[in-house]
Amino acid sequence: MSNEIILWGVFNLFVLIMLALDLGVFHRKSHTIEVKEALLWSAFWIILALLFNLGIYLWHGSRAALEFLTGYLIEKSLSIDNIFVFLMIFSYFGVPPLHQYRVLFLGILGALIARGIFIAAGVTLIEKFHWTIYIFGIFLVFTGIKMGLQKEKEIHPEANPVIRLFKRFLPVTDRYEGGRFFVRKNGKYLATPLFITLLVIESTDVMFAVDSIPAILAVTLDPFIVYTSNVFAILGLRALYFALAGLMQLFHHLHYGLSLILVFVGVKMLIADFYKVPIGVALGVVAGVLAISIVTSLIWPRREARVPQYGSYAAANPGPSSSQGQGRS
Repeated sequence: MSNEIILWGVFNLFVLIMLALDLGVFHRKSHTIEVKEALLWSAFWIILALLFNLGIYLWHGSRAALEFLTGYLIEKSLSIDNIFVFLMIFSYFGVPPLHQYRVLFLGILGALIARGIFIAAGVTLIEKFHWTIYIFGIFLVFTGIKMGLQKEKEIHPEANPVIRLFKRFLPVTDRYEGGRFFVRKNGKYLATPLFITLLVIESTDVMFAVDSIPAILAVTLDPFIVYTSNVFAILGLRALYFALAGLMQLFHHLHYGLSLILVFVGVKMLIADFYKVPIGVALGVVAGVLAISIVTSLIWPRREARVPQYGSYAAANPGPSSSQGQGRS
């Protein structure tokens, strides 16, 4: 038990150090993330995850290493699909590229907390009430089918209950105030559209966790494997966003592959008491389906791609004018 506590403590300390270095040193000054920089950071996080996987193999054996790799691949693939949602959110709110990294960074912090809560709750439920495994399995199958039938993702932030509740207590400016989330004007505090964007990102991350955590629980119930594979996938999400944001329209078949993966892991969870799918087979299915969906997207490109209307929020939600006086966060 003491060794496990030390292991959890060391890993979380490592995550905090990496986040501090990321924002406080490497991205201390806001700047537009170029594709080359994003690709280098993406490669860094992937290599770091693979080195961690090697450590799991050396300390806990091949099965634990395969479980981590399968879980990481599932979470990574789901995060790729989520990138398009982030792209739509930033386009809808007209967030300048200069400030997108900061919003994603803070969104990642919220996602880490949400994932930790969902993982603890999910593992506890399955261990104490084994029948909940069937609920998770049915949920994954239903989610996978729904994703496969969904033709286009749409986002309607104005219908977000978190945003609607927030606006009842604090007014919002009609334009951005640099990278600030709040400004003070005429003795009153106002939120900026950048903070509204952050709220949408955070609430969206919670919905993503509802889909992704049951998917990895179908692979393993080891809390450490579940948590670490999630964390590595999330830590690399920001760099992956800037590396792939301009190419997401090319992967129009990806959501079909992800729907098949969710259905597969859901069925795997439903039949776990009767037949345990070998972890190597599960890894092969996940990797194979992802590869096929990406290749088919490149072979048969989409003819007409739907591009989110940029800056729709400011036009549809005029707020208190930011030109009234000077403000600071």
